Amino acid sequence: MTKVLILGANGSIARVAIELFLKERDAQLTLYLRNSRRLKKIASNRVRVIEGDVLEIETLKEAMMGQDVVYANLAGNLEQMAKTIVEAMNATGVKRLIWISSMGIYDEVPGQRYSSILDSYRNSAGIIEVSDLDFTILRPGWFTNKDEIDYETTQKGEPFKGHDVSRKSVADLIVKLAETPGLEIRKSLGVNKPE
Repeated sequence: MTKVLILGANGSIARVAIELFLKERDAQLTLYLRNSRRLKKIASNRVRVIEGDVLEIETLKEAMMGQDVVYANLAGNLEQMAKTIVEAMNATGVKRLIWISSMGIYDEVPGQRYSSILDSYRNSAGIIEVSDLDFTILRPGWFTNKDEIDYETTQKGEPFKGHDVSRKSVADLIVKLAETPGLEIRKSLGVNKPE
């Protein structure tokens, strides 16, 4: 049974991923978020909830103890969050990280120029890429709420394809990455719906 720590557990992709983990896998989930009252009640003995801020390193390290995978679905001061997560993972010996970023951080979207609005995504990805963690960075397109699993991926250095992707598709990829040891380790993947 894979033990997965979900940081930012009330995020729009995280909520879909939680549903997929519980419905299709036997993973043990630790849901980490600042305000647990915002989280819909989940009736499962495979879920525990921890209230805390990702920047609180001692609380974060306690949550990480014994985990197999850390999946980070965050917003805010992403650079400092990335530093804190890498430090906590190194301290606890957890190696596997799935990090949600954004398309466009490498200037890989044809016809679009890199925008400073992506600086925190780009810089946080850079912090993770120089770590010795078994990371996978996901760079999804614009999110849709379509009830579909239909996506393709591109590697860092390849042009991004398409422009949107369903939350359910990204969640499906997260579950596959968490449950498949060695899949796309130390890679940065663009994620989009095929056109």
